[in-house]
Amino acid sequence: MNELFEPVAVGELELPNRLVMAPMTRSRAYDGLVTELTADYYAQRADAGLIITEGTQPSVIGQGYINTPGLHSAEQIAAWRKVTDAVHEKGGRIFAQVMHSGRVGHPVLYPDGALPVAPSAVSSGGKLFTPEGMLDHPTPREMSIEDIAQTVEDYVSAARNAVEAGFDGVELHGANGYLIHQFLADGSNRRTDAYGGSIDGRIRFAVEVAGAVADAIGPERVGIRLSPGAAINGITESDTAELYPALVRALAPLGLAYVHVMEVGDRDTTRAIRAAWPGALILNPNPEQGQLPSSPEAGVDALREGLADAISHARLWLANPDLPARIKAGGPYNEADPATFFGGDHRGYTDYPVLGS
Repeated sequence: MNELFEPVAVGELELPNRLVMAPMTRSRAYDGLVTELTADYYAQRADAGLIITEGTQPSVIGQGYINTPGLHSAEQIAAWRKVTDAVHEKGGRIFAQVMHSGRVGHPVLYPDGALPVAPSAVSSGGKLFTPEGMLDHPTPREMSIEDIAQTVEDYVSAARNAVEAGFDGVELHGANGYLIHQFLADGSNRRTDAYGGSIDGRIRFAVEVAGAVADAIGPERVGIRLSPGAAINGITESDTAELYPALVRALAPLGLAYVHVMEVGDRDTTRAIRAAWPGALILNPNPEQGQLPSSPEAGVDALREGLADAISHARLWLANPDLPARIKAGGPYNEADPATFFGGDHRGYTDYPVLGS
């Protein structure tokens, strides 16, 4: 396991180990604001080489779920500052994941009852959880060219707000069926203009967002997360093997800090991305589809093969705030409690025990 504890450069950060905390929605940001409990949660995990926060909406229309945080108001910036201060006081490093949900949204989330937006008027087929019950995602409004330009600016504004809030950088959520992924996938992107059709058209939005954010806060402070082939939130892709190497080749000249790949079982696609991407690659490994959570051993194998420079885990970090110590000790590992994943109080959030407690 020694490979996991070697330092590595990601952007201008020198990570003391190669264990990254993957972004996980926890739905405890009531009224869109993180709390002191959020600060405790992330500070407990500051021994990670890098923490990537839960998805954080860059605008009102970017929200996709109840009780998720934002980065588009002064109040939200101030709330996040308490989190970044707490992590930095423990010696940690933390990026904010900026997540525009696109069609994965609902009018009840927006003050004016607007429709969610997407590259095309194609519904996800999913539902929104609310305390009053499950609501069908509506057919979204297809974004105009003006909408696209405004949304790029929303990402830029959120990134600047993240820096003001004390984050070391931002990760653009281009995975799991959210807005950037909706542009990439031919099942959700039916456009016939410059933002659709061919692979070059479908990757354009992702590259424009990444370029604009990199120009605003520095490319060394920007990463992007991808989930090639992930059939999440109604996403379908017919050309995964060609799409993602083309995307990372187009991103390469920007000099981003990293690409973060959530693997869904297709190791060959991961290898193709690795070959096409010249910078740091963070891998959330899943060599055998359906084998979750991924093990520390899977991460070591990926490092030894040269597939990745750092390894991210999700549920292992959720349930084990002292994950590096547990890996060094060979376990045991706490089991994550799915009943407390979303919403609630400290239970299943900040009360997982550490070794020796």
